[in-house]
Amino acid sequence: MHREEFIQQLWLDYVHTHPDIGALRLWLLSTPADYLTLVTLNHGAFSAQALTPALSHLGYRHVGHYAMADKGLLIYLLAPADGGSWLVLAELQTGTLSKSPREALLAIVQQTHPQDAKGQNLLCRGRPWPMPSWALYQQLHDAHPLAAWLAVMGPRLHHAGFDCEKLGNSIEMLDEQLLQSGLSQLAGQQNGVFGVSSLLTHRFYPATPQKVIFSQGDEHRLCLGGLAIVQKHLDSDHERVAELLLPLHTRCEMA
Repeated sequence: MHREEFIQQLWLDYVHTHPDIGALRLWLLSTPADYLTLVTLNHGAFSAQALTPALSHLGYRHVGHYAMADKGLLIYLLAPADGGSWLVLAELQTGTLSKSPREALLAIVQQTHPQDAKGQNLLCRGRPWPMPSWALYQQLHDAHPLAAWLAVMGPRLHHAGFDCEKLGNSIEMLDEQLLQSGLSQLAGQQNGVFGVSSLLTHRFYPATPQKVIFSQGDEHRLCLGGLAIVQKHLDSDHERVAELLLPLHTRCEMA
């Protein structure tokens, strides 16, 4: 698989999951996202350590490592060889969950078929394990929202982030256009995964809730990702939005 094919598969899966975002026509469809935020967990073939060789083979290089202890996350910033979308790979540390939800999450993850834990497309293949029950989803959500998200979605693209400068509009103008399209921003410098650096003005728009059918037939509407737009406070031609995205205090050295 080539990087272009990998990004295309990620994007097709993303707009299929979030048809309201796929239907937006506020900028050219050819405009690439500045970064793509992917969520996974530190288990087996889906851990960041296991995924890194395949991503490296696709032409991504590791440029940053971040620790967010308050959210139980390690975050890896990966840059492509060209000017394409950067990857922000957020890995949930299952050890930060209490015993009961941790064991419950790992129990369904371990039901992954061996063939679904191979290949370069583990991040754009959808959920590789059985759907949880609604009761399990609620238990995981109470413990950690991303644990519940992973149980339903699997390792996947959570949201795309766009640089306002490349979209050719101010963040205020885009906010108004997105509001008219039916998307309302989440309060604060949050995006459902991590907090964002104060060096940027960041707005996150949760996607329209979609009907989800759980393992026992329960149907519930859930918001399972969204869209981010970002604007730099200071003009900088040499730094990408993705390089400024994570707060400085979360930077850590690789052991």
